[in-house]
Amino acid sequence: MNRAILLLSCPDRRGLVAGLSRFIDEHGGNILHADHHIDTSSGLFLTRLEWDLADFDLPRPLIGPAFSPLAGSFEAEWELSFSNELPKVAIWVTKQDHCLVDLLLRHRAGELPAEIAVVISNHPDLEPMAARFGAEYHCFPISRENKKDQERSQVELMRDRGIDVIVLAKYMQILSPDVIDQYPHQIINIHHSFLPAFPGARPYHRAYDRGVKIIGATAHYVTMDLDEGPIIEQDIVRVSHRDSVEDLVRKGKDLERLVLARAVRDHLEHRVLVFGNKTVVFG
Repeated sequence: MNRAILLLSCPDRRGLVAGLSRFIDEHGGNILHADHHIDTSSGLFLTRLEWDLADFDLPRPLIGPAFSPLAGSFEAEWELSFSNELPKVAIWVTKQDHCLVDLLLRHRAGELPAEIAVVISNHPDLEPMAARFGAEYHCFPISRENKKDQERSQVELMRDRGIDVIVLAKYMQILSPDVIDQYPHQIINIHHSFLPAFPGARPYHRAYDRGVKIIGATAHYVTMDLDEGPIIEQDIVRVSHRDSVEDLVRKGKDLERLVLARAVRDHLEHRVLVFGNKTVVFG
């Protein structure tokens, strides 16, 4: 089905739902899904509207301009997308393969509405895995001396491929502001949820030494504040004294796969609305 999807946030007031519904109805649209939320702390109205374009009387290029005056009267921030326009995704990896393999498998199974245009890494290790799925792979070895130049080359490659979304599938490098600025709320990262208690290397070993009872994973948008961007998805699993370090790592990897896949799918289906340093994820 050919559908339009509107994500919108604006100061809350009476008549917002009626005004939005009226616009769609007046142009022959049939609303398929409507989700609304009011954030009382900020006074914001947030919504996701999805409608069928079969009988809509505006061609796609004119929908945005026609809607703009109404959005302006609402003082709204908004984004209009279409269901059959597939975003282009770049997956960034280092050496761990569990998230990359999961995303490639889900994409092959039709679970992720996107085109995986390229896999980018700072090591050559995962090129054979990407090749099994027919994914284009580029390696940019990074050192302290060449990091800026390599990031510039990575960005040039993504521009050339028309990338819309970057997924950091256990990419173990900190992105510079030059990269982050060009993809606001378009870079998704995954990591364990021990932060800030166990940052850095070997977090599962230090968590094991502390006898933690819960481990988890967090997927979020990347911002200038390291690992503090708006959270898209999280999950946890309980562990006990019977679990070894290896058990914690295995369970943590399982969570990372699942949480990252959920976050990527929600983003690709235009279900995530960012406001401040928070998100609303519409079901």
